[in-house]
Amino acid sequence: MAYDVIIIGAGHNGLVAANYLAKAGKKVLVLERRNIPGGQLVSESLGDGFNNVDTLHASAQLRPDIVADLGLRIEAPRAGSAYTCLLDGGKRLTLDADPARASAAIREFSARDAERWPEFVTFMDRAAAFLDAAYRTPMPRLPHFALREGLPLAGLLWKLRRLGGRDMFRVVRAMSMSAEEFTGDWFESEALRAAVSALAIHGVTLGPMSAGTGYTLMHNWLNRGGLAHRPVAGGVGTITAALVEALIARGGEVRTSAEVRNVVVEHQRARGVCLASGEEITADCVISAADPRRTFLQLVGAAELPPEFVWQAQSIKLRGCVAKVHIATDGRHGLPDGTLAVAPSIRYLERAYDAAKYGEISAQPYLEVTMSGNIVSIHFQFAPYALRQADWEAARAVVAQRAIDTLDAQYPGFKASVQRTQVITARDLESNYGLSEGDLNHGQLILDQIFFMRPLPGWSKHATPIDGLYLCGSGVHGGGGISGASGRNAARSIVGDSR
Repeated sequence: MAYDVIIIGAGHNGLVAANYLAKAGKKVLVLERRNIPGGQLVSESLGDGFNNVDTLHASAQLRPDIVADLGLRIEAPRAGSAYTCLLDGGKRLTLDADPARASAAIREFSARDAERWPEFVTFMDRAAAFLDAAYRTPMPRLPHFALREGLPLAGLLWKLRRLGGRDMFRVVRAMSMSAEEFTGDWFESEALRAAVSALAIHGVTLGPMSAGTGYTLMHNWLNRGGLAHRPVAGGVGTITAALVEALIARGGEVRTSAEVRNVVVEHQRARGVCLASGEEITADCVISAADPRRTFLQLVGAAELPPEFVWQAQSIKLRGCVAKVHIATDGRHGLPDGTLAVAPSIRYLERAYDAAKYGEISAQPYLEVTMSGNIVSIHFQFAPYALRQADWEAARAVVAQRAIDTLDAQYPGFKASVQRTQVITARDLESNYGLSEGDLNHGQLILDQIFFMRPLPGWSKHATPIDGLYLCGSGVHGGGGISGASGRNAARSIVGDSR
């Protein structure tokens, strides 16, 4: 059968793009290499005692306009739970979603910081709203672009100006700052600065002293809706289920266990795909939700692309550093509800990052912990994709042990409640979930890989050097985290081009 559009990958961005295109009247087929759709957005069984686990992300929320545009039947995320930073000496800083209650907790560490907290939350919400507007805005193809391509950017600059002189300056300045510098401008308490800085480095291979973590703080605040996770009723996989249901209702198709071997290119135009089984499927348009480097160098192939473009694609920085540790306990783990962060100080977080620089697993890692019944899920940083003096099969147990020991030091007796563990390493993220180098963002969120430079300078509008081939994954403008923005933007760009 011939299709108007084939989408490679049934992750959230691929499914969002598919729904928008099906809504526009296109005949759409989504192909997924795994036996379940969802990509990173899955709730699945990991074996005995691990049923319906949110495997990679503890929470997720598509942008509200996407939910409304597509008429998705998704329950609104629950109100934000508490975010607790675990400090040295058994101390705790619990930041409630209510700024007033958070201020009361902060007052034990600093009266000045307690007064500033509500203003900080207001600023972060405004900065996140501007970033959301930036992610909606098509980036011009620098250095040469038509005047009409620059008009949306002019509108974005006007939105920035409307923040007011002080907040406009703060937003622009914060993007290039380190989290250490940024939080130092706001607060004096080390405990509060560390709690906020932990969100800035979540999921990226950077330390709080790295330039640009001011930007990643705003990015993660936007996607999460604040500091703490907002759990999804039934698990994050319910979002994927809603997207698949909506696509089928619009006449689209989703095929699982259908790995794409390559994009079929004829005379510099995409004509369809060839599956690993040997089956060929034709389409007028092919969209890849895979990361840009894998798309260009594996699915298309260097021979079909200009040499300079190949060099640029090879230079995309993918540096996965995250491991996930899921622990089945006897229920007596002693951990409170909410989001827990092991981040005693900025220096602690920076030392955890230092290990990754040398290809080592952090001995004192930054952890973020969430609970679901008797299952404890731990986001572990830093556990780099490229280990220097070990292999991941041997190191897998090291990650689990260090995660358990670190948490047991904070909650004595936790170790005694552990029954079974499941570890997902950066290597597993690549082999099982198709994330090159285990990078959750399909490319590091660093200053030279954002906005009009994402995924590559001059190619920020989802098109590629191959006619009829587009990108819609997290590696393009608007991507990184679970929002669906890049899938929405890609679909709108394709519909616009077809007109």
